[in-house]
Amino acid sequence: MDYIENILEKLKEWARRLIEALLGPDAEPEPEPIPVPVNDRRR
Repeated sequence: MDYIENILEKLKEWARRLIEALLGPDAEPEPEPIPVPVNDRRR
């Protein structure tokens, strides 16, 4: 039984690592573009 428990613990650890790798660090939101003033006066 000890062998099976060790295998289950390893599987739990791998599953936790996989979930952390997929969902862990939140993706940084895409920065909003900064409006650049344009001198569009007609001469």
